[in-house]
Amino acid sequence: MTTERDRPGWQQPERESLSHASRPAWLGAAPFLFVSLWSGGFTAVKLCLPYTDPLTLQVVRYAAVVALLLPLWLVLRPPPPDRATLWHLVRIGLVLQFGYFGAMNMAMGHGMSAAAIALIIGLQPVMVALLAPMVTADAPLGQRGWLGLALGLAGAALVILSGDAVRGGDAVSYVFAALALALMTASALLERRGGRPCHPVTANLVMCAVALVATTALALPLVPMRVEWAPQMIAGLAYLVLVNSLISLSLLFAMLRHGEAARASAVFFLVPPVAAAMAWVVLDEAMSTLAIAGTALAAAGVALAMRR
Repeated sequence: MTTERDRPGWQQPERESLSHASRPAWLGAAPFLFVSLWSGGFTAVKLCLPYTDPLTLQVVRYAAVVALLLPLWLVLRPPPPDRATLWHLVRIGLVLQFGYFGAMNMAMGHGMSAAAIALIIGLQPVMVALLAPMVTADAPLGQRGWLGLALGLAGAALVILSGDAVRGGDAVSYVFAALALALMTASALLERRGGRPCHPVTANLVMCAVALVATTALALPLVPMRVEWAPQMIAGLAYLVLVNSLISLSLLFAMLRHGEAARASAVFFLVPPVAAAMAWVVLDEAMSTLAIAGTALAAAGVALAMRR
């Protein structure tokens, strides 16, 4: 069935008016809450990788998410998604949960530091801003939006380049990092273009179940699937399951459904600075004056890019 949304003549102003009409009040704080929670994921992966391989980590992660959500879904019995919504969740599960996180884990597994891949994935807002007007019919950012993106990228680069946190791995790590950037960009555009309201338990359960099946099928013939259950492994896995897979992505999808893709994605410029600050606290890696200045610059750029 062809809907109004699918017709070539469907106009952006109509979508924006609907988006603003249904915008929840808490959404204003969502970008900064998302950045605070999402940024810890890089450190969490690094905590886990000494005790397992990247693919096994992903299998264990999604098995834990499904084990948590399935009983909750059976108790709540939320209304089932329609066919279009279910297909969208399957696509996002493959592109984001399976593809992006798998590529990111593999890049770090091949020696790339968390800071280095955070900087590469920090290019995502620029990619989204370039492609969103063509893919999602979002209005172009304009001069102020592009200035905000440029400031955000410059601030993130200052943070990473202020010390010796940037460590690239072998050539394979850069291939996986570029793939992670492409898949994160694609998932943002897919969600903005085809995202539909769905109960969060159902949405996360479907996406993570799809990623679990896909990752298991890939991992079984390639890796020994062994885990050493050290305290660091348990702590990192708990963060990845509860914070990254459940809370952070729900916030990101809410931002993408209620705002332009480029402005919602602009918050990713804050991820490298905040990740560096978390490494300072957790791993005792001091932030230099240049890094602190870069954090302030990235914050200013995000505020400018997201301003309507």
